[in-house]
Amino acid sequence: MVAAFLLGAVLDRRRALDDAMTDPQGGFAALADRDRAFTRRLVATALRRRGQVDAVLQGWLTQWPKGLPGNALRLGATELLFLDAPAHAAVHSTVEIVPEKMRGLVNAVLRKVASEGAATVAQQDAPRLNTPDWLWRSWVAAYGEETTRAIAEAHSREAPLDISVASDVHDWATNLKAEVLPNGSLRRHEGGPVESLPGFDSGGWWIQDAAATLPVRMLGDVKGQIVADLCAAPGGKTAQLGALGAAVTAVDRSPQRLKRLQQNLDRLRQMASVICADIETWQAPEAFDAVLLDAPCTATGTIRRHPDLPHIKSETDLAKLRALQSRLIGHAWDMVKPGGRMVYCVCSLQPEEGEGHLEQLRALPGASLHRASAADLNVPNDAVTKDGCLRTLPSMWHERGGMDGFFAVRLDRA
Repeated sequence: MVAAFLLGAVLDRRRALDDAMTDPQGGFAALADRDRAFTRRLVATALRRRGQVDAVLQGWLTQWPKGLPGNALRLGATELLFLDAPAHAAVHSTVEIVPEKMRGLVNAVLRKVASEGAATVAQQDAPRLNTPDWLWRSWVAAYGEETTRAIAEAHSREAPLDISVASDVHDWATNLKAEVLPNGSLRRHEGGPVESLPGFDSGGWWIQDAAATLPVRMLGDVKGQIVADLCAAPGGKTAQLGALGAAVTAVDRSPQRLKRLQQNLDRLRQMASVICADIETWQAPEAFDAVLLDAPCTATGTIRRHPDLPHIKSETDLAKLRALQSRLIGHAWDMVKPGGRMVYCVCSLQPEEGEGHLEQLRALPGASLHRASAADLNVPNDAVTKDGCLRTLPSMWHERGGMDGFFAVRLDRA
């Protein structure tokens, strides 16, 4: 029942999975640790593989009867097709949670899935089926079909846990049983509750995708400098700036997200000036040596970690967010002191939210584009565009487990 509630929250109500998991009505928090882990995995897999699952089910349900508990059926099929669940257990557990008048139909369909579904899956074009049309068209236009397929393949797999540390990288790698990535992040492939890992309570590290560390590094040496982190929550980049010795002002308009940011800073024993404000109207008390604008976006670069995103975002969201980004760029640039610099970044694969702003960025008063260096950032050469911007893709570092999709560009002020 909990898994069906979560899947329904995403697919029927376009609600973020993380938010749904905190809803007392859904009952997720009340589950035991092991049950929470399985439920999260089941729902995430159903979201990643929704196109494939629906295609299999449509083989025996060309028309879904009114009242059919579709999300429960999807979960049962996901268990059978992708989680190697015993057929009798998956069918029984699904039938138990559907209305009695539908139990015969659900039982019959799932038994067909159990016996014939794997053969159907083997013939499917999984990357295309699991990617909504508007995203597929956008990525093919921007990156080509081969790269788009590689991106979609990366989205089908659970992302490993990436960790940032302030110091003693190799010691922490040993303690956390993690791999040291080329950019200095740690990558842990084993599971388990984050809070139970060594060093969590003592504030030795924080969670941050490897690609998310790169925009801060593009600012260069920030030690002793006054830096603004705009749209800062949940705080990974704020922590990164603080660990590098910057005096950070972290601004975000969400009180709830800032609460989480402050909790992270407290755990890490870091200090920052944390301000709850809308950047469009906030008046900075002083100009900054450096400004990091991690703008609100569709976040399609983070689908590896948030498989709900393709089901809750749309092209309409893209248009609204692009307009907001354009406004924020102007406000952020006004906060940069002469001789300072700004990095604009988004965790999006949509070119409208990244490269699409280059004309505006170059036209900012006194702005010059500072070319990124793949060698300095320790990223693949093709992660730096011909314009000198950073563009990471989930398919990069494929053999290591991929990375989030980011766009970032640095501007220096004369």
